[in-house]
Amino acid sequence: MASKTLRGIFRALTVPVLAFGATVGAASAPAHAAVWNSCDQWGNTTLDGYILYNNIWGSGAGSQCVWANSGTNWGVWADHPNTGGIKSYPNSKKVINKPISSLTSLTSSYRVTVPSAGAYNTSYDIWDTDYDYEIMLWVNHHGAVGPLGTAQGTVSLGGHTWNVYKGNNGANEVFSFLRTSDSTSGTVDILPVLKWIKDTKGWMGNETIGDVQFGYEITSSAGGLDFRTDRLTVSGG
Repeated sequence: MASKTLRGIFRALTVPVLAFGATVGAASAPAHAAVWNSCDQWGNTTLDGYILYNNIWGSGAGSQCVWANSGTNWGVWADHPNTGGIKSYPNSKKVINKPISSLTSLTSSYRVTVPSAGAYNTSYDIWDTDYDYEIMLWVNHHGAVGPLGTAQGTVSLGGHTWNVYKGNNGANEVFSFLRTSDSTSGTVDILPVLKWIKDTKGWMGNETIGDVQFGYEITSSAGGLDFRTDRLTVSGG
């Protein structure tokens, strides 16, 4: 399964900034000299127009702490057991709130440092404002993880070539685009992907795009692993 439950999403969205909810597990993360840190399950803050979430939403999770120097330079230390099922999706989010047909551009650049162990994907998670549609763009993945749904073929869009999957998690439609080769840096032109789903495939209408999230969907990271977003930009409108 490649997508978060809506319960986890809505819980994260409704938690106040710098929430002090229950910490999952006994956190013992390495220290980071950063502007903001949190080991809280739903810890979140806003920096430079980006909203950061620790977002430990899955069952059987261990410890996880997020740190940030800015909304575009941040990272996470996670120690989740070597069991199946997604444990968390720590991310940085930019709010767009525009219908697809009104967007003139929507692009993002990323540069990350990810571990060579564990099971995870590094992905964009793009939502409409009603949370009826989820568009995931996996730029890299490692270990026993896979997308939801059935294969729909391969397409070149937004500067990358993707293997496409279409599915439903019981709450919303999920369209997953997996880069055909792993990447730790690059630029994605997101708007052509949205237009391809809407116009070429007819899988959704003129939805209002709410959130563009970027982060790490972590299934396992036993022993404690570091995921670092060295640079992230999301721009357009």
